[in-house]
Amino acid sequence: MLRRREFIATAIAAAIIDSQGARAAEEALRVFWWGNPDRAKRTGEVIKQFETTTPRVKFTGQVATSDYWVKLSTMVAGRNVPDVFALEPVTFADYSRRGATLELAQFKGIIRSQDFSPGALELGTVDGKLTGVPTSLNAAALIVDRAALEKAGVAIPTASTTWEEFKTICTEFKKASGSPNRFAVGNGARYSFVFENWLRQRGNTLFTQDGHLGFEEDDAAEWFNYWDQLAKAGGCVTADIQALDKGNIETNPVASGNAVMAFAYSNQLAGYGALAKSEMSIGALPVQSAAGPSGLFYRPSTLWSISPWSKSPETAAKFIDFFVNDAGAGHALGTERGVPVNTKIQSAVGAAGDKVSKQTVDYIVSLKERVGPYPPAIPIGAAEFSQQVLTATADSLAFEQITPSEAAKQLMSEGKRIFGG
Repeated sequence: MLRRREFIATAIAAAIIDSQGARAAEEALRVFWWGNPDRAKRTGEVIKQFETTTPRVKFTGQVATSDYWVKLSTMVAGRNVPDVFALEPVTFADYSRRGATLELAQFKGIIRSQDFSPGALELGTVDGKLTGVPTSLNAAALIVDRAALEKAGVAIPTASTTWEEFKTICTEFKKASGSPNRFAVGNGARYSFVFENWLRQRGNTLFTQDGHLGFEEDDAAEWFNYWDQLAKAGGCVTADIQALDKGNIETNPVASGNAVMAFAYSNQLAGYGALAKSEMSIGALPVQSAAGPSGLFYRPSTLWSISPWSKSPETAAKFIDFFVNDAGAGHALGTERGVPVNTKIQSAVGAAGDKVSKQTVDYIVSLKERVGPYPPAIPIGAAEFSQQVLTATADSLAFEQITPSEAAKQLMSEGKRIFGG
């Protein structure tokens, strides 16, 4: 049975995409993605534009929400994957290695990439094969309620703010907040993308090229010790508040009013602003040293792949090209999926968009000289490690059930169980 949000999203997509359904079609293709009604509406508009410019081609849009991955796995097993379908970074390499994505090198003359952000195609490459085209770019970010920090009389983090300086900002905010349940930020110990940023600033990685842990026990101990100290100083939310965070905007401590800053991805600025009922700004994560590496990298928010069983792969490739390179498509999509991968469309969307869109585009552009290379392909088991092992270990530390040293040993032990080594 469809959940209400999924029903609404599907209905919107169907209403927009099938508006020309009576027209005879020489080719009939399917496109499948996940998202809310707003994404369905925007994607449906792009499909409609593509059909208008490409006579005798008809796309049927399919959209899902929380059960997208269950549906996609079933489709892969039955070799019934839609012609064009969406993937995301954590599971992208897994699907590619299972043969569920068509190699796209043969369509280089169709899918134009000359205006893409530098290195963008690397984001869709697994084991040397291009199997996905990023629709847009994201980067890790710090979402900040500037007014709340200014009212508390504390400094606002900048691109050169160190982790030690960030600790001071957070503890000073707590002293000035005047509320027992209002803190500066959530407990970042459990966020794998923040941990990865921390590691990259120190010359390490979360995972190696061959799919093992890319850090040592001492690195994990330093990480957990930082958050243990910050928690005990009142600089981040308490364990009971943090345990309610399910890894999405709706359950983040900012949304509940318990924090004024959030570790997030750049395309989530609008979502945090809406739930926090306060104007939020966007900036980079703290750094190890002001002159050191940022640890940041461009990340695809979603990628389009083509089914290896598609009967119309060239038309599917033309659709992907239109989606990422057409100006009209870019304006219809805005920054809902992230900042457009095409740099010319980035500029146009930033100039024509609202304040949030402009901030998001400006942030991504500002990182151009600060981002490092894209990490190795995410190994199988990464979701379990990030969403279960790291989270559980960080929560045990927050509840003072284990020490930072014990947390590091536990993380390494579970990591080696999952990845070997």
